[in-house]
Amino acid sequence: MNPQTLNVALAMGPGVASRIFSARHLESLPPGLRLLDSEPMEEFASPRSLGLLAETDILITGWNCATVNTAVLDSAPRLRHILHAGGTVKNHVDSACWTRGIQVSTAADANAIPVAEYTLAMILLANKRVLQVARTLHRTQAAVEPDGLFPDMGNYGKRVGIIGASKIGRHVIRLLKPFELEVVVADPFLTEADAQALGVASIELEELMETSDVVSLHAPSLPSTLNLVNAGLIARLRNGSTFINTARGELVDQDALLARLERGELFAVLDVTTPWVLPADSGYYTNPNVLLTPHLAGSLGTELKRLAATAVAEAQRVSQGEPLRFPVQAADLAFTA
Repeated sequence: MNPQTLNVALAMGPGVASRIFSARHLESLPPGLRLLDSEPMEEFASPRSLGLLAETDILITGWNCATVNTAVLDSAPRLRHILHAGGTVKNHVDSACWTRGIQVSTAADANAIPVAEYTLAMILLANKRVLQVARTLHRTQAAVEPDGLFPDMGNYGKRVGIIGASKIGRHVIRLLKPFELEVVVADPFLTEADAQALGVASIELEELMETSDVVSLHAPSLPSTLNLVNAGLIARLRNGSTFINTARGELVDQDALLARLERGELFAVLDVTTPWVLPADSGYYTNPNVLLTPHLAGSLGTELKRLAATAVAEAQRVSQGEPLRFPVQAADLAFTA
């Protein structure tokens, strides 16, 4: 083995590796990288895991990875990089990793792409009133005049409000550029210079809720963002507007939102709720103004391979002495999911 070759090990929950990594990813790593074992570590205490940790330079992690804490680091003297083939690292990367100088990266940017694509599709469908008109057609089984039902239908000139200039929010903004829409953003951390670079207007959240035809939520789930979209803000949504949530259910006052939906004042596209699976008697299941999807906006199916490709590409950069493309610093955890 070339003395410059770096040893790579995998760590993630049962069944995760087979979903994310193809045989190509695992069997033919780029030059300079050597996979110690194609079977991931599901814990870090067994003799097998301890043996792998002792030789590991790069740890590629996935969902449900065990926590990499001080004890694990003591068993991994060569470890210098943790590359996560998923979104958040909060659940498995202990602060001791940064204290010891371990470099961490995430595939959160890659996971943001399908969420943004889903959001784009829903924004365009919402303004075109596709779901409402289709439902009418199915119910009446007769001729339908779409703009007779919805004279304001269409995407031309509509205002789209983005809550949160996060990774996903910025991808949504990028995807909206070809369309003749007005895009506004509410984010207390977005500077005027950043807003100009993104080609959007930065406005207060209250104004965004009152003036947007579609509002799409892309803020992280943090203690400070719980119930961010509260009853007061939901009351400000203009009649006939559409609210899209691909972030987290706990950011929204779901009772207040459902009350307005039940009055027929709003439409909603919800890919996430709290709880994750709503009770069987929830009004969200039966309300005709709601489209519920089961957390499918994020990476699924073939999109999971993008997560693997991102982690492998990061490992290749490490082997070539290049900086990580998607680094995560300890300070980032205070304002990212």
